[in-house]
Amino acid sequence: MNASNAAPWVKSAARASSSKHLKQFRNYSSFSRPYRFHVGASWAGKPHDPREPRVKTSPFSPDTAIGQWRDLMLSRPNAPGGTDIGEDFFYIQDMREKSGVSLGIADGVGGWTESGVDPSLFSQALMYHAHRYSKAAWPGEPEIDPTQEYEEREQVEGWELTPLECLESAYGGVLRERNVLAGSSTACVLTLNASNGVLRAANLGDSGFLVIRASSVIYTQRSQTHFFNCPKQLSKLPTSEKRFSRACVDHPSDADLCELKLRHGDIIIAYARTQKLTLIAQTDGLSDNVFPAEMVTICSMVARQSQMTRRTLTAAGKQESVQPVEDQEAQDMAERIVEYARMCMFNRKRVSPFERAAAREGMYFRGGKVDDVTVLVTIVQEA
Repeated sequence: MNASNAAPWVKSAARASSSKHLKQFRNYSSFSRPYRFHVGASWAGKPHDPREPRVKTSPFSPDTAIGQWRDLMLSRPNAPGGTDIGEDFFYIQDMREKSGVSLGIADGVGGWTESGVDPSLFSQALMYHAHRYSKAAWPGEPEIDPTQEYEEREQVEGWELTPLECLESAYGGVLRERNVLAGSSTACVLTLNASNGVLRAANLGDSGFLVIRASSVIYTQRSQTHFFNCPKQLSKLPTSEKRFSRACVDHPSDADLCELKLRHGDIIIAYARTQKLTLIAQTDGLSDNVFPAEMVTICSMVARQSQMTRRTLTAAGKQESVQPVEDQEAQDMAERIVEYARMCMFNRKRVSPFERAAAREGMYFRGGKVDDVTVLVTIVQEA
């Protein structure tokens, strides 16, 4: 329904209905939203290192709210890693009235395994609560139809939720979560506004994202670290233990904030990394193994292949899938990036980003680093 057709209907309904009947359309918004966001997700957990201790863990039961949501997220198509995501987790959530998309990535700090703590529980709970708060909120100011009566406008539900507020609320949820006794995680939360194309982000630690425009990286989120290979992180410490006095405890307010205006064809790549709590190097599956220029190349190749496929189907007179082409492109990009990262992390002869970063700190390291890798790819489409 467009704005010109909506006005008479809304006004007549307001005059004829009581406040009880106003609830039937109190969430209605006649604003057109020119932006669409097509999101793909892919992940792969790292193989178990026999030198590391196996943690006796009690994962969230499939009967619990978090367990059901976790299984739903991992049921998404994912060729590289199946349902094994390791210590990372993520969420993708349409916001109120499909006014935008909220998405995030967290990776549990692997050093907790040395203390018998499963790091994946913290990251799963953090992303669950971020999804829960995002679902009922707007990415910007709540949309109010100017054709509605004043009383109707007062009934608009929901609130604006910034990425920082989302991160603060989600962290509070983890602190209250009884099944998460301890743990730490870095986190990156983004909101994409379908009305104005604005990206807003809050990033704590060395997870992050980059934006590709016209085959060039126009923005890369900087890492936050206390020192080399020790990222800022949200933490929950056991109240009965004193041996974690050296643990890093940061707060959502320490997150870096970002706001960008997106354009048609922009590609956003969000990624996670998994770190040790101590100085022992434990690295990211993506940005420590794959250079940004290589991510650009992979996305360009997938886009070209998609265009060729469309031309072939059109020439043959065959109908394309009902699924939007951009949805499949985003998924293919995410899967190809994860596959390439896994190939690079086992290559000892190739110079990796982590090898270069270690050399700058006077440390010797050779080749790629084996780790969990989680990637979200978003393609921006503007009408």
